[in-house]
Amino acid sequence: MKLVYFHGFGSSGASGTVESLRRMLPELEVVAPDIPVDPAQALPYLKQFVQDEQPDIIVGTSMGAMYAQQMFGFRKICVNPAFNMSTMSKVMKANTRYPFQNGRKDGQKDFVITGQIVKNFNMMERQQFKGITDFDRENTWGLFGVHDTTVNTYDLFKKHYKNARRFDGEHRLNDKSLKAAVVPLVREILGL
Repeated sequence: MKLVYFHGFGSSGASGTVESLRRMLPELEVVAPDIPVDPAQALPYLKQFVQDEQPDIIVGTSMGAMYAQQMFGFRKICVNPAFNMSTMSKVMKANTRYPFQNGRKDGQKDFVITGQIVKNFNMMERQQFKGITDFDRENTWGLFGVHDTTVNTYDLFKKHYKNARRFDGEHRLNDKSLKAAVVPLVREILGL
């Protein structure tokens, strides 16, 4: 069985969360791409990626959860989904250079958020819930950290999906929240 993991803003497929998922779910193949910075490139890339990989489940965190939600037709867990990236003033500052938090396959060390990238996020966000099917309503789960001070999209998630749970954690995942919330839910969904 295969799990695809979508990382958060400024991270990569080589994040510590990926290594923890591999360690905690040894029976699964865990695959994690580096997500392009611009959503105009990222969304089509990720849709093709999951079509090629055909995962049994997708897990995304923060920005990655926003993208995971849009992978219609797949079982998925959206952890602290950042559905409003374009208006997150702490993160989305146009003409700002950011360092990548983890190594990327292309060797890039940093990236710039341009005004066009902010606009592209805004355009995508307006469309992100279009295309939800009955399968998606049944097979999309939201996990929301009760101590998350970065995003609060529980109510927005519940407008579209029924499977929402809270967990004792913050915005960023650590081994404790992975063990307590994410890994048990993956096992439950996949019948492991």
